[in-house]
Amino acid sequence: MKQKKGGFLTFCFSMIPGAAEMYMGFFKMGLSLMGLEIVIIMLSSMLNFDILNMIGVLVWFYSFFHAHNLAGMPDEDFAKLEDEYLLHLDQLKESTAPMIKDYQKVIAVVLILVGIGMVGRAALSAVYSFLPEQIYHVIREFMYYTPQAVVGIGIIALGVMMIRGKKKELEEHENEQ
Repeated sequence: MKQKKGGFLTFCFSMIPGAAEMYMGFFKMGLSLMGLEIVIIMLSSMLNFDILNMIGVLVWFYSFFHAHNLAGMPDEDFAKLEDEYLLHLDQLKESTAPMIKDYQKVIAVVLILVGIGMVGRAALSAVYSFLPEQIYHVIREFMYYTPQAVVGIGIIALGVMMIRGKKKELEEHENEQ
């Protein structure tokens, strides 16, 4: 049950993304924010891609100020608020289904590469004591930077595809005129 709350506990809970929203009864909003923050932290850690932490900071600020805006709303407006998921996953599923079908092979390759990286790290940890130190460090560095390289290549490929698509769109528009 949602209930407008203010004061010290709201401030304390607002330090954790989504916790203050849940404290006020907006469980879907709170779960969305908390889940998004956790996913960003996990991806940043798994991929060794620190720039994702900046997105995590943005989510934290959004959550902090969102909680205080909710707590400071007039009672009538607060009562009218619906508890909704932040990302509207049902709409996201409908809009991304055609894209997933088009890029199914690319997504599969990325998932396989991420899985290989995770298995490789685990295997490297298991055989660490049997490898000479120099060979271990070379393999470790390779395993550390490979996910970053894969993500970087993927971002470049996405940018190239977007430029080609825009160029094709402009050419079609010129041909129509």
